[in-house]
Amino acid sequence: MIKFFRKIRQNLLSENKFSKYLIYAIGEIILVVIGILIALQINNSNELNKQRAKEVQFLKNLKSDLIFEESELERYTGIRESIVNSAQIALEHFNGKPVENIQMFNFHTFNVGIWQEFQRNNNTFLELLNSGNLTIISNDSIKNGLLNLDLIHKEIISNREHLRNDLEQYFYNPWFTTVDLDPLAQSFVFYTNNGKFDNKIELSNQELEKLLNDRVFKNGFVLSVFTNSLIIDDYKRMKDLNKKVVELINREITKG
Repeated sequence: MIKFFRKIRQNLLSENKFSKYLIYAIGEIILVVIGILIALQINNSNELNKQRAKEVQFLKNLKSDLIFEESELERYTGIRESIVNSAQIALEHFNGKPVENIQMFNFHTFNVGIWQEFQRNNNTFLELLNSGNLTIISNDSIKNGLLNLDLIHKEIISNREHLRNDLEQYFYNPWFTTVDLDPLAQSFVFYTNNGKFDNKIELSNQELEKLLNDRVFKNGFVLSVFTNSLIIDDYKRMKDLNKKVVELINREITKG
């Protein structure tokens, strides 16, 4: 092909047809430019396809993380709601309701004191954030949703740390210094595993009376209800936003 064009140029020059040669030369330059532009377009298209494939894979990974996280939020919401319920039942006894079953009171007390933390399953988000590749996600609504989920989780951590400090000061200290935890722990574990109490485990009514007359200990239950309720609200907000982001990802993945 190159020889063919070269032969044409030589014929035009030998025939002293400069004007035709100039037109031909310009046409040849245009063809070369068009060829370069086509090659660049193909290359850009290939790069965009690679970028899109990479984005879709990240979106799928994000979706997988969020679906697992949603189930964990559901589970930990149930745990926190159980703690609030136990604290409210215990407060009824602090406010004068007689304790008819000391082991049941112990169960609710122990339930309030059990510490469990929700941990995010956000490895893909952290990878995008720490590597500076969050911009690969082209959908701004998805990016904003992911960033807002992170903000809500930071609120959860703040409330959780506040709760932990309150429990250490108002709940654990008076509890640990007033009672013998060994039989209380045995009773709690037996009930948790079997759904009934072991009547062979004897708990101290004297220790119970000391706890019910300890205002600091009572305040631990009050603060537990208050702060756990805030955390539950955060869990629910996070779960709702989580669902919305998953829906956005589903639409983005299937977009043509």
